Amino acid sequence: MHTMQRIGLSTLALALTLVLAGCGDKKEEKGATQVAARVNSEEITVHQLNFELAKLGNMSPEQSKKVANQVLKAMVDQQLLVQKAIEEKVDRDPQVLQALEAAKRQVLSQAYLQKISGTPAQPSDAEIADYYAKHPELFAERRIYRLQEVNVQVTAENQAQVKAQLAQSGNMNDFAQWLKAQNIPARAGQTVKPAEQLPMELLPKLSKMKDGQAITMAGAGSLNILILAGSQAQPLNEQQAKPVIERYLANAAKRKVAEAELEKLRAAGKVEYMGEYAEAGKEQAKPAEEAAAPAEAAPAPAPAGDQAIEKGLSGLK
Repeated sequence: MHTMQRIGLSTLALALTLVLAGCGDKKEEKGATQVAARVNSEEITVHQLNFELAKLGNMSPEQSKKVANQVLKAMVDQQLLVQKAIEEKVDRDPQVLQALEAAKRQVLSQAYLQKISGTPAQPSDAEIADYYAKHPELFAERRIYRLQEVNVQVTAENQAQVKAQLAQSGNMNDFAQWLKAQNIPARAGQTVKPAEQLPMELLPKLSKMKDGQAITMAGAGSLNILILAGSQAQPLNEQQAKPVIERYLANAAKRKVAEAELEKLRAAGKVEYMGEYAEAGKEQAKPAEEAAAPAEAAPAPAPAGDQAIEKGLSGLK
């Protein structure tokens, strides 16, 4: 039996789904659709090509022709791989069968949600203005944040001690030296992100921080220390923010419809969690896109200059 260590299962699974699903009605498809390419005994139709091109968005006629040729060549290569995979009975591999089922579930669930949510109503100017006014951290007071993060591996026994030391340390360099002395593993990283790329649960806290200040976030077996090394104001006026707010409100309306439908289906359906997963049924479901909110905002070392922060971080690398 062949294993699938180096071939992307999701891509192959989707390709196999299309091939296997089309085996029973090729005659009807041939008569109804123009053929773009023939790969051994299989055909790639213009309909299939247009489906892939639609994912790329609007293009000029010149771009469209060039891109269509490139996409078609990629589809031909994919078809060659699929044919060889079926010849080698890769489609019977348990991993591939699981991937095919997962892809099918994903496509069907998304298609149903799209069907029930439809096209939401265009938000009014009043709704846009209200959202703009309620989120200054995203628009009127928008900033670009230069962040430095320290991830400390903690245990139930030493977590309180680490938090206490963080509060007592005069700067990040002292804290880094203490972690080393205690043999507590830690990793450091740096990033630059605008306000809209940060978790909504975290942004209100960051927007009120001054350069050099930090907050802590407790995770499973870790303590994340987020230091605001620097920031730059880049506000957006309401007109600039309007397209972004429109997209957000439209997506929020779709999420609301989807969540209401799921609640209805959960209430009407009979769901049993079995064996060792019995406790899962007692946990409250969370939206997949929901980011982990900071567990707490702890006192941070006294604000320090970039040099002190850099020095402290370098001691953790």
